[in-house]
Amino acid sequence: MPQLDTSTWFITIISSMITLFILFQLKISSQTFPAAPSPKIVATGKTDNPWESKWTKIYLPLSLPQQ
Repeated sequence: MPQLDTSTWFITIISSMITLFILFQLKISSQTFPAAPSPKIVATGKTDNPWESKWTKIYLPLSLPQQ
């Protein structure tokens, strides 16, 4: 029964891995990716609420003067 010659397996496996690596690098480098999103400047307008123009205070029952 002849012996299986495994002396070339190392070169075959390493060369195929290098070839796959190069092919994947070429495939990825040819892809176009969208640009990074730029922050949008949003102008916040001040809204006039009726309760902002008056001074209001909420009285708790315990803070009322004793009768």
